[in-house]
Amino acid sequence: MIGTRKNIANDRPIIGPYHVNKEGSSDMYFKGANMLHTLRQWVNDDTKWRAILREMHLKFYHTTVSSKEIETFLSEATGFNLSAFFNQYLRPTKLPTLEYKITNKQLIYRWYNTVEDFKMPVDVFIDGIPTRLLPTSSWQTINVTQVTLKIDPDYYILSKRMG
Repeated sequence: MIGTRKNIANDRPIIGPYHVNKEGSSDMYFKGANMLHTLRQWVNDDTKWRAILREMHLKFYHTTVSSKEIETFLSEATGFNLSAFFNQYLRPTKLPTLEYKITNKQLIYRWYNTVEDFKMPVDVFIDGIPTRLLPTSSWQTINVTQVTLKIDPDYYILSKRMG
């Protein structure tokens, strides 16, 4: 999945204006797949994820569906409010950016470049230890023993180390 990211132009939203005869972005395939892979990481349970995909296939098999129907289905099936998640990945072109700094043995982090109310966990390795952060648009702080941070590459996000 990570290798397909080089094919994403991210030059226009996947979902354009409704009721307009306008061709969609070719990013719908590669960006859409990476978005779903990111959601899979959020669910953090491959058995549940496969069951959700199978249920979605059965429910919508041979039907025409709207994005809203799929978004609602996935929100209900995962148990997460995914409105901001879908608004982030489908409607603008900007990618969520995990901004962070490490100072005085503290990791300070937040989501930046996101739509309103965007909250998504992200898995990182802090000093080699797997950790799930729950960033918001406000700065948050946790204590660390050393100063190394590696973000799980399965998340389709950007990162920016500050000062």
